[in-house]
Amino acid sequence: MNDTFYTIEQPGEGFITEKKSKFISHIIPVKSAEEVKEIVGEHRKKYYDARHVCWAYMLGWERDEFRANDDGEPSGTAGKPILGQINSAGLTDVLILVVRYFGGTLLGTGGLIKSYKEAAAAAIANVEIVEKTVDDFIDIYFEYPLFNDVMHVLKQFASVRWTQDFRESCRMRLQVRRSLSAPLTEMLTAIYGVMVSTDEK
Repeated sequence: MNDTFYTIEQPGEGFITEKKSKFISHIIPVKSAEEVKEIVGEHRKKYYDARHVCWAYMLGWERDEFRANDDGEPSGTAGKPILGQINSAGLTDVLILVVRYFGGTLLGTGGLIKSYKEAAAAAIANVEIVEKTVDDFIDIYFEYPLFNDVMHVLKQFASVRWTQDFRESCRMRLQVRRSLSAPLTEMLTAIYGVMVSTDEK
């Protein structure tokens, strides 16, 4: 099962010039389309004197939510090449914006595609790409006498993290990578008296 994805944790920038046009690129970690809208709005205000603020984003560990925007450039010459670089790097949960200051010389369709592609690539080159896991959450409930049995199971799964609430009885919320979720659940369920409920992230 594929339960990993690649993203960034810190923003980065890139810069290229092409026939006196300046292309300033920004790559930013994002979690939602609403966040993208807000960031794009902020950059439009910041670069109010720029000719274009073009962008593309990819969301979700399955990389199934995405959008590209040419912001007035000829169709397919800006947003699509930016999105292409996100895809080439295999990234998700990222937004790349490329701000263009027109230098007085028309670049043509090919020149625009090349410039936006290179600007997006320059931003990607300046950030650290990290691999993350897709995690599931498992809630378990049990009485104190079963604590050692439960811990014996958890210690067999090195990547499991948890929070606990031990009052009248024991409650634990486990976080585990998706490929290990089923075997962990099965082993916990096998302990008589342990109640298990799962919740995908």
